[in-house]
Amino acid sequence: MSTTLGTALITGASSGIGAVYADRLARRGHDLILVARNRQKLDAVAERITSATGRSVEVLIADLGQGEDLRRVEAVLRSNADISVLVNNAGFGAVTGLVDSDVDAMESMIALNATALTRLTYAFAPGAVSRGGGTVINIGSIVAVVPELLNGVYGASKAFVLALSQSLRHELGEKGLRVQVVLPGATATDFWEIAGTPVESLPQGWVMSADDMVDAALAGLDAGEFVTLPALPDIEMWDSYQAARQALSGSLSNSRPAERYRHTLAPR
Repeated sequence: MSTTLGTALITGASSGIGAVYADRLARRGHDLILVARNRQKLDAVAERITSATGRSVEVLIADLGQGEDLRRVEAVLRSNADISVLVNNAGFGAVTGLVDSDVDAMESMIALNATALTRLTYAFAPGAVSRGGGTVINIGSIVAVVPELLNGVYGASKAFVLALSQSLRHELGEKGLRVQVVLPGATATDFWEIAGTPVESLPQGWVMSADDMVDAALAGLDAGEFVTLPALPDIEMWDSYQAARQALSGSLSNSRPAERYRHTLAPR
């Protein structure tokens, strides 16, 4: 089957959200490059998608927390002009409090959730712009805006993803790069088991299936959304949040401190 929509490179594609993205994008007509650490799981996803869709599926075994592996994926993104979509999905989280967390594990989280995502985006975006356009889908989390919910470093890493996506859109949106950041709530994946809290322990009314999450995210992409919050019932709530942020931005820099602080200033 000939490629009609280009190739999508998806990280963290061996299970959960990444595997669902792989299925959905293949069904839309994309060939795939699937990136993950576990060859057995990744091969199984690739075989299933190829059988179901007939699309070309390449697997790339890489641990994005390791510099050498990360740079191999960067090289593919720079050299393969057929790649039209990058889905930055790889990452992990934590639910323990800051003082109870292993700082080395937190550093590894930052390396994967923020540094690797940044490097892969930098590897893809210039070529995409030069070719007339492309799509970056960054998988964040609702903790980007409510970091108090879970581990603070995890929240901070996802706030970075949101801020980077905002900057990418601002700088490159008019040059043809489509940017979407997806902020899911609790999703039924192995994220929770790895983080130390089985998903079964969460109120089930909070937990969305990975299939529903990805389908909602792609519907948001089709609708032209920059930020997609799959569970948010009223998008006007987000629009109001963004409007307040924009209004605030015009008052954050001035040659003099605000009036409420001036009584503390030394005489001049």
